[in-house]
Amino acid sequence: MRKLWKDRNARWYLSGQSFSLFGDTSLWLALGIWVRELTGSAGAAGLTFFFFSLSAVISPFAGMIVDRVRRRPLLIWTNVASIGVVLALFGVNGRGQVWLIYLVMFLYGVSYAFLGSAQSALLKVMLPEESLGDANGALQTVRQALRLIAPLVGAGLFAVAGGHVIAVIDAATFVVAALTLLRVRVAEVPQKRGGAIEGLESEAEHWWAEITAGVRHLWRTIVLRQVVSGTAIALLVFGFFESIVFAIVTFGLHRAPTFLGVMLAVQGVGALLGGPTAAPLMRRIGPGVLVGIGILVAAGASLLEIPSSMPAIMAGIVLLGISLPWIIVGFYTLLQVRTPSELQGRVYSATDTVLSVPQTVSIGVGAALVGIVDYRLLLVMISIVLAVSAAYLLSRREQRERLQPVLERTLEAEVAERA
Repeated sequence: MRKLWKDRNARWYLSGQSFSLFGDTSLWLALGIWVRELTGSAGAAGLTFFFFSLSAVISPFAGMIVDRVRRRPLLIWTNVASIGVVLALFGVNGRGQVWLIYLVMFLYGVSYAFLGSAQSALLKVMLPEESLGDANGALQTVRQALRLIAPLVGAGLFAVAGGHVIAVIDAATFVVAALTLLRVRVAEVPQKRGGAIEGLESEAEHWWAEITAGVRHLWRTIVLRQVVSGTAIALLVFGFFESIVFAIVTFGLHRAPTFLGVMLAVQGVGALLGGPTAAPLMRRIGPGVLVGIGILVAAGASLLEIPSSMPAIMAGIVLLGISLPWIIVGFYTLLQVRTPSELQGRVYSATDTVLSVPQTVSIGVGAALVGIVDYRLLLVMISIVLAVSAAYLLSRREQRERLQPVLERTLEAEVAERA
């Protein structure tokens, strides 16, 4: 980590991202509260997050654009555009403008689709390979730390000063992110349009080859196919925690629902422990194994949630917090290392799309099951499925091998081979 912070580009980039993450985390909760205040409806407030997630439909197109242009300028201009998006909230003056909050959240999600894949791609060319895990770990540590304080700051500022002030603060963080990116010095070669026309029969076929290149790379690269499959299995039940946590508070600890805030803070402490340890562990055991161990730790954490014991439940929450950065850092570092530069955007977007399906389904199924099945049985189910996922990953020889960077391979070469 010290070596990472000695890197000028890394310092500027991570500093800017810290400000940006603070603004994002503060704004999201504040907008939900704002809609609740304007409409008096909890359902209407919940729709703010629905419109944010709805933007995932454009993720494959965002990935394709990211792979056609230089990533640093794209990130700068996306941050600049996001300033205008959040300042549009000044048009909200009453219940009649709730639609504008929904529109802002949707466009916010669109900008995130570009920022996520472009940031991952930029890290790949900006940093030496041995520093990717440290960078991903640092970002996760900052993200988890901000989750402890930023929502409270956002809610508090909204109560005192209103939504317009929150919009100004978030816009300012986008300004900081754009300015720090201007300080980053990285040599980027503009990417060629993927999928040479030669060997393809039509423009439609050409377009389809480009937009599906990320999915095809995930499928053809065995180590990535395995880690995506194993993680998808885990996500089939990970979403259950969203609903089960309320049952744990009410029936396991016999506390008021507000105690959930304490549990989230404890989970955040665990995540702060997991973030800095992720990269050093990954260097010893490899990213795929780190993902498997992280999922296995989460399986053990779910079992600790079963007894109606405060120490056991809190220990489980801490372990769950530790496991998440291990899973995320290992997963995305493996993705970056095993993907050529020209496909970074599309592979990131494809992964995001593929994994969002089981995660979304598990949240809905968990919400339905927790009302008819004892939450302790659901925790046992979670533990079993997570253990299966971890066993699958840890038993794969490819995940245990020392990974070599993927050879840069153009889509033109792929088309030529098929021809």
